[in-house]
Amino acid sequence: MQEIIQPILQTKKIAKPFKTYQVLIPVLLGLVVIGWLFLDEFNPDVFFSFDFTITSLLFILLAFLLMLLRDFGMMWRFRLLTDNNLSWRQAFHINILSEFTTAVTPPAVGGSSLVVIFLIKEGINAGRSTTIMFVNLFLDELFFMLFCPLVFLFIPINQLFNSSSVIVSTFGVIFSTLYVIRLFWISTLFIGTFKRPNWIRHILLTIFKLPVLKRWYSNVDLLTNNLVQASIDIANRSYWFWIKAFGMTMLTWTARFLVVNAIFMAFVPISNHLVIFARQLILWMVMVVSPTPGGSGISEYAFKEYYSDIFYSTSAIIFVTLVWRIISYYLYLVLGLIVIPNWITKSFSRTNHDTPTCSED
Repeated sequence: MQEIIQPILQTKKIAKPFKTYQVLIPVLLGLVVIGWLFLDEFNPDVFFSFDFTITSLLFILLAFLLMLLRDFGMMWRFRLLTDNNLSWRQAFHINILSEFTTAVTPPAVGGSSLVVIFLIKEGINAGRSTTIMFVNLFLDELFFMLFCPLVFLFIPINQLFNSSSVIVSTFGVIFSTLYVIRLFWISTLFIGTFKRPNWIRHILLTIFKLPVLKRWYSNVDLLTNNLVQASIDIANRSYWFWIKAFGMTMLTWTARFLVVNAIFMAFVPISNHLVIFARQLILWMVMVVSPTPGGSGISEYAFKEYYSDIFYSTSAIIFVTLVWRIISYYLYLVLGLIVIPNWITKSFSRTNHDTPTCSED
């Protein structure tokens, strides 16, 4: 409990946000599954049959650029929600750290909760950092809640949930269940963040009256008071503020999902890009139940099965799956390993006294 509470409350000692094994586990899981698929079903002749032209390379480059566009959107959103109190460099660090922690934790846990710590160490007070975390979650969930129903208006069910394998045949049931759960979750986020932040304060203060947690009650009291003030402030923002915030949210998720379209165009002609995009939306929703860090292992297998009807051979989709994971997943593990050591040295060496704190509005 102390390891959870202390980072949020800016105490003098903060544990490192990751351990070496947390990085190795998702990498090994993903590589084991990819390796198994290659050994079991890959035909080397298929690889050499790919027509690697300048156009193919340009589409691979486009996939990388789309991920950069996605990162730009996230950085812009962090700056917007902090009233530009974060520099672009700080926003870059927080984005990479968030993606890295998401990659080394199960999707249901994600790295979003650690964003609070990252923001605090970049000078945003604890209450406001917590509010920003909730707003980020709300905007992301709102995107899915709005766009998922639109998918079913334009694409037949049989094209979204093809029954090519056992795992894919369950997608429909899992998706429907998760949609209802997330609808309840986004309603809770909306009420707790924008309408009744005092409810969150009351619940937390009640919990921390328990004898085992009482030692942190005064700190939680300060945290929740800042949280309420920050929530009131952000709830009173203009319509233009929220249009920009949701616009950045749409940009980030659309760019992320279009990465698959770009990769596919590098290897096979695509007749219906909307189906490719919509399946990414479904796959992302379903993979939230994956128990492995970053969905590693399960995501590779599910992706291969889900899109197998688009490619002319199993070997081709296995290779494309590897390219997809390198661009959208392993890249962030590498970037995280580059950014984190220096960031820890700079930020986590500070004590409570010398950590910069932005003033409240």
